Amino acid sequence: MELQQQFDAAVNRSKELTRRPTNEELLSLYALYKQATEGDVTGERPGGFDFKAIAKYDAWMELRGKSREQAMEDYIELMNKLHAAYH
Repeated sequence: MELQQQFDAAVNRSKELTRRPTNEELLSLYALYKQATEGDVTGERPGGFDFKAIAKYDAWMELRGKSREQAMEDYIELMNKLHAAYH
């Protein structure tokens, strides 16, 4: 199976989890997904009291420079672990 197909399948499996992953796991999934689909983060870091947006931005920023392919592979690996633990 091609990497894009594996990634798409992993994204679909994320909707099948029977328990909610931890906040850290959710941030990792979010950041890896964004890096895989959009590349490096752009724009200004959110300010003020929007802590959720700040955390998401920071998690994505940590992946700056990671290739889309590597982000897809890392997302698939994390989703496989979560699927085994939470399904």
